[in-house]
Amino acid sequence: MEQYDLVVIGSGPGGYVAAIRGAQLGYKTALVEKYDTLGGTCTNVGCIPTKAILDSTHHYHDAAHHFAAHGIQVEGLSMDFSRLYERKDKVVLQNTQGLNFLMRKNKVTVIHGTASFVDNSTAQIVRSAQDSLLLEASKFIIATGSKPATVPGVTIDKERIITSTEALSLQKKPDNLVIIGGGVIGAEMASIFNRLGCEVTIIEYADHLLANMDHELGDALKKILVKDGIRILLEQAVYKTENMGNTAKVFFRDRGGKEQELQADYILVAVGRKAFTAGLGLENTDVRLDARGMVVTNEQLQTAVPHIYAIGDVIGGAMLAHKAEEEAIFVVEHMDGQKPKLHYDRIPSVVYTWPEVASVGATEEDLKAKGIAYTIGKFPFSANARARAGMDTQGFVKVLADPKYGEVLGVHVIGARAADLIAQGVLGLEYEITADSMSRVSYAHPTYSEVMKEAHTLASGRPSVNI
Repeated sequence: MEQYDLVVIGSGPGGYVAAIRGAQLGYKTALVEKYDTLGGTCTNVGCIPTKAILDSTHHYHDAAHHFAAHGIQVEGLSMDFSRLYERKDKVVLQNTQGLNFLMRKNKVTVIHGTASFVDNSTAQIVRSAQDSLLLEASKFIIATGSKPATVPGVTIDKERIITSTEALSLQKKPDNLVIIGGGVIGAEMASIFNRLGCEVTIIEYADHLLANMDHELGDALKKILVKDGIRILLEQAVYKTENMGNTAKVFFRDRGGKEQELQADYILVAVGRKAFTAGLGLENTDVRLDARGMVVTNEQLQTAVPHIYAIGDVIGGAMLAHKAEEEAIFVVEHMDGQKPKLHYDRIPSVVYTWPEVASVGATEEDLKAKGIAYTIGKFPFSANARARAGMDTQGFVKVLADPKYGEVLGVHVIGARAADLIAQGVLGLEYEITADSMSRVSYAHPTYSEVMKEAHTLASGRPSVNI
């Protein structure tokens, strides 16, 4: 039996941040990870490798379609698919090595093995068939993340019916691909393979792309992706897939109920993720799961066992790496007797297509449903000098503000650098800054950030000087 002040189960963004913060606050901390590398889904098969390939394919797409306008002539342009994936692997390795360094630096004990609770205070760690140990701790944090979800009738076989995990490890470029799901993962995967020259079709059940974001963003992205050659089918209900050997088929019903089918090299399932709690031994504790398999927690993210906390995808909500990180800091500082705050409505969402899409706060749909009055300030990238210089004129910034007091209610961006620009919107919401105040600070010229300035200006009721 080994004893710790804090044991964190799972080393994704929530887990490793919790372990580091715990160690910084003086807790004897152990981090348990069942895989050989730290970082969880995000670092190994999610956020990081996806962004590496998105960046590489973006460069390739620019070289093929936009360099000539800059006077750059490219002859014999080609994509080395193997090299593309090798670079992705190197990026992942750099990040996992960085995590190993951070664990050593902060004196966090890393234990590789599968954790399972024996009771409310003890977990068994199985490192191999012949090797296991027991850990007893004053505090536990469950940070085991999530796994890809699917829909009834669709079995992910990891051969022809795949997820983004398998898509990031393909041995050769497919000729065509059907993606089930038009959310964040579906849109990003579509962008990657479309840029590589694959024929891509997205099948989405909802009537909007990016259905959980402001609908105007999804509508704008749909037009852009269709223009790029991606086929997008909305209001389609997938009910079956079939592995045909060298290809696969997907069967679905259109909005009129008519049965349809498509055949492709691969069917990529991107319909979201579900909490991963299998094998945790929660049945040996008083920790409860809800009907969807999520760990039930209170506002302090404590389970029914007060010294066992849970964070990240395993408790549901927005399944975002940075949401898990914020929860990690919140939980550990709460354990330490501090009074941290966590505002879920101020956590941004980002889609790393090009142009990027980012959002924070209330959408128009949210405000309409609640009967809340609002003003809109909307400014296009096409009217921004820096965007014109960089040939990145697609998209807009939309700011929603309270008409009486001017408080910013939501910020929604589709355009170049949206993933970085949204931080300004987060700041405005976090500190309840008015649209007028957001517009009156100095923004460097020429920069993409000036689109934010002008949208806030319009939302405050003042006219823009740039349109």
